[in-house]
Amino acid sequence: MAPGTAVYRDAPLSAGHLLANDLRALRKARGLTLAEIGGRLKRSVGWLSQVERGMSVPSLADLRAFAELFGVPLSLFFGHETDTEEERGVIVRSGRRRSLGTSESGLVEELLSPDLGGSFEMLRSVFAPGAGLDDAALRKTEEAGYIVSGRFDIEIEGVWHRLGEGDSFRFAGKPFRWKNPGKEPAVVIWVISPPVY
Repeated sequence: MAPGTAVYRDAPLSAGHLLANDLRALRKARGLTLAEIGGRLKRSVGWLSQVERGMSVPSLADLRAFAELFGVPLSLFFGHETDTEEERGVIVRSGRRRSLGTSESGLVEELLSPDLGGSFEMLRSVFAPGAGLDDAALRKTEEAGYIVSGRFDIEIEGVWHRLGEGDSFRFAGKPFRWKNPGKEPAVVIWVISPPVY
């Protein structure tokens, strides 16, 4: 770049706009229209449209209703804090990841992506020893994972695969289950497109 050349950046997204992006991404991932959501939440399409554009901020009760409707933890809608405005929507610091799930479920995930507005989401998933997904899940997604540590078994379309540190996987639109057969937590970096949280 030549000396004196100006560098322009898009204005950073506000926390309200990041929330708006997350709500829009969740709606689209579930194939719902604004009218369908409005009917379920007893809210107008106009208000929902304003929320998705960051022009209106939903109340805590509204966020609880969205979380229940989309089947996500309420905590997903919080934690957009950044050190600087320039980092908002771009950087996720290790101490400020949004946590999803509970230790009681055997799976705790942290959102590594700044928001859900992109074409994919990246998660740090920690699977407790002995934890497993009993019933196969089937999503209209492409998914990939990298095992950072521990042992991790994944069944993809009826075939079990035993994975360890440094192994990886990928599948699209196939039923899958998982389990941690080890005595230590299994840590997996999981990428899902489009975002499902």
